Amino acid sequence: MSTYKDNLTAAMTAMGTDPRSRFIGYGVREPSRGGGTFAGVAKEQCVETPVAENLMVGLAIGMALTGLKPLVYIERADFMLNALDAIVNHLDAMKRISRGEFEPAVILRIVVGNSQKPLYTGPTHTRDFAHALSCMVSFPVVSITKEESIAEHYAKAFSSHQSTALFEFKDLL
Repeated sequence: MSTYKDNLTAAMTAMGTDPRSRFIGYGVREPSRGGGTFAGVAKEQCVETPVAENLMVGLAIGMALTGLKPLVYIERADFMLNALDAIVNHLDAMKRISRGEFEPAVILRIVVGNSQKPLYTGPTHTRDFAHALSCMVSFPVVSITKEESIAEHYAKAFSSHQSTALFEFKDLL
């Protein structure tokens, strides 16, 4: 039986088979980070960044505008707040601002930290902002609570012509 983590790894590996894929974030080039879920992805497709979520989303927007399919890995949902300017005022608004000329399709992979498992990540790493984000953007915001739906959600986000935010939960790993 596949676990939540196994399904995340398989989804990242499947996305990595497309040469347009790019994985942006801190720890994406190190299999020990990201829960090891990037282990099946070619290092050339991974863009290691400092802990700078607004930068990561801005970089992804630029890549998407050139035809690449970027995924931004935000390891702690709480730090998504640092990227809200880029997410709300640029990623989500670009189609309207450009009168339909540009619509970057970026996947936001946002992780809600664990509170039930050992090594509790603390109150600043466990908040779930999925509902709040869904009130701020027009693109899909999805909470992935079942391991069997992970592949479907990532495949749908990857094939979409619009951005998607996918929230994962460390307590399910």
